[in-house]
Amino acid sequence: METETARLRVQALGRLANLRQERGCYASAERLYRRALAVTEAVFPPDDLDIAFLLNGLGVLHKYQGRYDDAEPLYRRALAIVEAALGPEHPEIASLYHNLGGLEHARGRAAVGEPWARRSVEIRERALGSGDPSVAADKAALAAILDAQGRFDEAEALYGEALAVFERVYGPEHYELAVNFNNLAAIRQAKGETGEAEALYRRALAIKEKVLGGDHPDTALTLHNMATLLAGLGRAAEAESLYGRALAIFESALGTEHPHTGICREGLAAVRGGPGLG
Repeated sequence: METETARLRVQALGRLANLRQERGCYASAERLYRRALAVTEAVFPPDDLDIAFLLNGLGVLHKYQGRYDDAEPLYRRALAIVEAALGPEHPEIASLYHNLGGLEHARGRAAVGEPWARRSVEIRERALGSGDPSVAADKAALAAILDAQGRFDEAEALYGEALAVFERVYGPEHYELAVNFNNLAAIRQAKGETGEAEALYRRALAIKEKVLGGDHPDTALTLHNMATLLAGLGRAAEAESLYGRALAIFESALGTEHPHTGICREGLAAVRGGPGLG
């Protein structure tokens, strides 16, 4: 296969894999990433940047799949390639630090992820400026890590900075706003500000349903979070309905063994008054 033809094929497969991933079609996305990697590793040297970008994409996918131990070595291998090719201060390095921080957050190790997330903000903000939406995404990721450590005031300030950029650049109904509304709702919920929390969850859900669709696993995350809020307020029937919708999506998209599926199953069982496992 000619090198240029192989390059075009790899990039096309990578774009298609990313699109499938964004749509929540994770098994299909994984097959495409692996096909693309097979081509790159057969044709190009091991330090080729396209290999790094595919490794990073597959790592993100594995994080969504709950396969955290599979994601980490992919991120680290990609980081070594990009750092050697582009230098330690390149914005693409920030992307990998962002992802390594997010992986630790997903593992429940927010304090371990914080240095990665802070470094991503520093590198990208220095390179692109505070008004760039990718810098705002880094700040939102850091905010989620601080939020998980109970550092709500720091987290809220960063969410506010990120939202201002996203609204200016993307408008009022972009996916990034939904993510931040969902996370701000969780802070309000933790502070006992349940009315504001519910309103924010509903804003996040409306955007996700419009942008991603009603059966996307990311939509299910907000369904689950709002169900948990309503269950705590004694609104069991509403909570049961939301948990049921979320569980059906998680089981279909992520499988029965994914952490999100198990937690949602337990929540549904709790509002029904029965066991959550088995």
